Amino acid sequence: MFFHPMDILIFITLGISIWAQFRVKGNFNKWAEVATKTGLSGAETARRILDSNGLYNIPIEVVPGTLSDHYDPVKKVVRLSEAVYYGRSIASVSVAAHEIGHAIQHQQSYAALMLRHKIFPIANIASGIAPFLFIGGMLLQQLSLIGIGIVFFSAAVAFQLVTLPVEFDASKRARNLMLAEGILYNEEEHGVKKVLNAAALTYVAGALMALFELIKFIMIFMQGNSEE
Repeated sequence: MFFHPMDILIFITLGISIWAQFRVKGNFNKWAEVATKTGLSGAETARRILDSNGLYNIPIEVVPGTLSDHYDPVKKVVRLSEAVYYGRSIASVSVAAHEIGHAIQHQQSYAALMLRHKIFPIANIASGIAPFLFIGGMLLQQLSLIGIGIVFFSAAVAFQLVTLPVEFDASKRARNLMLAEGILYNEEEHGVKKVLNAAALTYVAGALMALFELIKFIMIFMQGNSEE
């Protein structure tokens, strides 16, 4: 069976993505066993950082699931999984502080976050339509459908790429804020970096996979045009 070079890259990236997911869980579970010297929980960490930045009106809710933590920019609420909300470990405070990083980004109208919010509705719809256009174009040998699919999928790829600086910045803010607030001691920073860097790798792998997929269909489209 012949594989297109882009298929090989996509398979490699998929492998990295799967490995990154295991790494995230592995690092979280490892550092969830290491208690912080301050003894603060994830919820207490989140509340302290929010209040110190004047975000008294943003509530913190506990939600079911594993690593289901997120900041909701629409309802302006931080949601933490039970392990993070109640946990008093390096893993718990790291994840909690990361989500507060997003809340502060929102407060300060961080450019990349604002752009991601604007792209999201379009990317969400486009990512659902694009695969059907690609499949239809391949089956019916209609380059026009593939071309439209490329336009739609480009929005989804743009969203993935814009997400990268948003996530990296939130992690950087998390480390700095915890140090500034005395939540994190210098010798504990190693564990924080392990937890947050592993999470960041999943976003990198996702963005690369989407980008390679887009390039693949662009190459198919260009090759089809040259043969006509």
